[in-house]
Amino acid sequence: MATDLNADYAQAGFGNRLGWGRRPALLIIDFVQAYLDKDCPLYAGVEKARDAASALLLAARAAGLPILHTNVAYTPGGVDGGVFFRKVKALSCFERGKHPHWAAFAEGLEPLPHEPVITKQYASAFFGTSLASTLASSGVDTLLIAGLSTSGCVRASALDACQHGFVPLVVREAVGDRDQRVHEANLFDLNAKYADVIGLAEAVAHLGRNGG
Repeated sequence: MATDLNADYAQAGFGNRLGWGRRPALLIIDFVQAYLDKDCPLYAGVEKARDAASALLLAARAAGLPILHTNVAYTPGGVDGGVFFRKVKALSCFERGKHPHWAAFAEGLEPLPHEPVITKQYASAFFGTSLASTLASSGVDTLLIAGLSTSGCVRASALDACQHGFVPLVVREAVGDRDQRVHEANLFDLNAKYADVIGLAEAVAHLGRNGG
């Protein structure tokens, strides 16, 4: 069935490979403890994705890539989260001062002092932030994407990367979601229409050969 689906999309002209540009950067989206702590309503069982993202981060640092991280934070009550905050009650975990442990970056994915942290209130890392201008001013044309969740902030950010003119490369093993079916469906759709979904081995090998 999957083969038939892939063939059908390919015949219709979807899924063309974008490939690597000249100047990649790594964006790690919302890899915080909330998704790894079983006591948190946002727990998603994404430990394997965390480990893959950590390996990707080490490779990107060794290659000298620009690296950016995102997190989510709201004022108490979430008025700055608007409709999104009202729709997803679990986002109250990220009200400032409420659960600092859940807001902390995951072990092995902590930003270094020179790596920008972009704090956002909505799904896309581009919406209402300085991300696009930061990437453009650094000459970035390709965005490696890791983080959480595949169907939410990863998908929204990959779509916006495409719409801002950056080639999105979503690293399959380094993104995760609370349900594997949702994860796979969104990776399929991203790869068909908006991004290249690539493997961790390809990403690490390319960085080892070409650097940033």
